Amino acid sequence: MDPCPFVRILIGNFAITSPATSRSSVPGEAPLSSSPYFCRIQLRDFDSHQHHHFATVPIVSSNTDETYPPSVAAIFDLSKLQMEKLMATKNPVMKISVYESRQTPSCSFDTAKLLGKISVPLDLNMAEFRACMFQNGWVALGGKNRASSSGQLLHVTVRAEPDPRFVFRFDGEPECSPQVFQIQASVKQPVFTCKFSFRDRSVSSRSSMSEPSNSKSWLPSLTYQKDHSAERKGWSITVHDLSGSPVAAASMITPFVPSPGSHLVSRSNPGAWLILRPGGNGTWKPWGRLEAWRENNSPNAVGYRFEILPAVAAPVMLASSTISSRHGGKFVIDVTSGVTPIDSPNGSWDLGSGSRSGSGSGSEFGLEQELLYRGFVMSATVAGEGKCSKPEVEVGVQLVSCTEDAAAFVALAAAMDLCMDACQLFSRKLRKELRQ
Repeated sequence: MDPCPFVRILIGNFAITSPATSRSSVPGEAPLSSSPYFCRIQLRDFDSHQHHHFATVPIVSSNTDETYPPSVAAIFDLSKLQMEKLMATKNPVMKISVYESRQTPSCSFDTAKLLGKISVPLDLNMAEFRACMFQNGWVALGGKNRASSSGQLLHVTVRAEPDPRFVFRFDGEPECSPQVFQIQASVKQPVFTCKFSFRDRSVSSRSSMSEPSNSKSWLPSLTYQKDHSAERKGWSITVHDLSGSPVAAASMITPFVPSPGSHLVSRSNPGAWLILRPGGNGTWKPWGRLEAWRENNSPNAVGYRFEILPAVAAPVMLASSTISSRHGGKFVIDVTSGVTPIDSPNGSWDLGSGSRSGSGSGSEFGLEQELLYRGFVMSATVAGEGKCSKPEVEVGVQLVSCTEDAAAFVALAAAMDLCMDACQLFSRKLRKELRQ
């Protein structure tokens, strides 16, 4: 079955000319953190709160400077249906408004000074098939033909490119051992089955392994503890192809246990999953590691980090973010170089050290092409507590060359979904499918 068409719109390479009154104090580019300017980026005429972003704008002394750091400030991913909906509106545009404020947008958006704005028309008719450039260069803040009152110029790049993806959907909650379908438009085709199990009932908790002398000293005082910690260990989910052969697995290697005197799995003591791929002769080889915990300073947020485990190199962090335990959200791996948004809801911008490359050529943003994982990698929907969870998984087509490739991402999505249950407050009882 063919992948589903998606289009990715990238906006970045921001810079603003310094005002004449301050050029003497700004001989060149100002450090990003010291810039008083930020912009609001909106995909206008598209009804979604997720389709706007904020980003800082660095200062340069003049429009002849090319010293601004190449970067992606915002990314918009559109499915075929979303593209059709957007193109059905009259003259869809990317709206960029520039503000001046010494505080972050979340604190000062209502009082920030609007310097000007531009609108970049978007013709996405061909973007499904080839890269399209809509804006790349300097423009007056008042608009293309009208300067702002300050006479400042904004540098910005707006481009779109095709980004086809395979889409998979669980037919039930991962702990209920569901089928997994591949989706294309209105057609769905079974491709995998999942088997949830308890790997080892005798595994002791990590606390008793790491602190044998005093690990039980605090347990009697927590009356809600009882056997609940034992329920969050040894979970395993195996993905099989339609012939019944195992093609991927996720195994809980570190139990999810509450921190002493708390209902929470803490960031300093997270639970962990190992994502496995077939290694030949009935063996498994590790492919990735997923850790999750409950944020202490925001108890309604589940934090996570995911790293790839190369066979001959150090682990590489690909994703680190949070998901609302109440409302759910998306687990996203997006390895796009130079991303510098102020806010990144549902995103995974903590990419560790080293450069990352973007989708497509990426040359307009100074993106490199050395790494296997680049651009959009995958996303998976995650339901909030108490809601029926049937994860939908999107995987970049360039990352799938065989069944095992897709199955690894499906197993990762199942593990992330199960993390929401594993990180549930220990004052609550797990659903029966998750109790040994």
